[in-house]
Amino acid sequence: MLVWITRGALALLVLALLVVGLAWLFQRSLIYLPDRSPVPPAATVLPGARDVTLTTADGLRLGAWYVPATGPARGVSVLVAGGNAGNRAHRAPLARALAARGLPVLLMDYRGYGGNPGRPSEAGLALDVRAAREHLARSGDALIYFGESLGAAVVTELATEHPPAALLLRSPFTDLADAGQVNYPFLPVRPLLWDRFPVTGHLANVRVPTTVVFGSRDTIVPARLSRAVAEAAQGPVSSVEIAGAGHNDRVFLDGPELVDAVLDLAGRAA
Repeated sequence: MLVWITRGALALLVLALLVVGLAWLFQRSLIYLPDRSPVPPAATVLPGARDVTLTTADGLRLGAWYVPATGPARGVSVLVAGGNAGNRAHRAPLARALAARGLPVLLMDYRGYGGNPGRPSEAGLALDVRAAREHLARSGDALIYFGESLGAAVVTELATEHPPAALLLRSPFTDLADAGQVNYPFLPVRPLLWDRFPVTGHLANVRVPTTVVFGSRDTIVPARLSRAVAEAAQGPVSSVEIAGAGHNDRVFLDGPELVDAVLDLAGRAA
């Protein structure tokens, strides 16, 4: 009997080690979920928008969309860094809503997303967002960085080197390990991770007007993590909690709470 128990325990241990090993080896496939398919021309989705090419410091050429303002210009542009899934075409409603209110928008895609070359990583995404910021800064407008979920981590890191006029963090997590533990509770996430994305750590060095927008029923990035991000902000900070909203609800694209939060920041940035 003892032999069977010992063998069973060993079998479970081997299985657990196998699961952990596979998770470590293929972790970036679990973190980054890009829609790799090529996107249509910008103007076919958003009339007046145009396709632009961003060149990263490591030589990648990335596709992006520039959406000019269709309403009275405010002298403020918005750099949108998306989450860990989809591509820029999925953020078209956000760009349309902001452009209609006088805010030009740059919808960037990371390496490996939306037909772009390369494979995503924390270091790679940092280079990608710098290329986007350099392109948009040529307009001379004040800049708002808008980061969605994973993108909130990307733009917060950017803000430590190139502070924007304001920062909008949508459904941010404190760091990737905290978010990963929610989604993979059976794994020792923190010691396994290669990419860290320490949002609250970076916010300690950012002192610009910041608004954190999140949903009360987010099961991917729980509201408690987004609240902790707001508490860590060193500059003037506002929180907008949308009751009943989940992580991928339409309200986080062109809902009035989100659009008004960006417009409020634009007023301060201008």
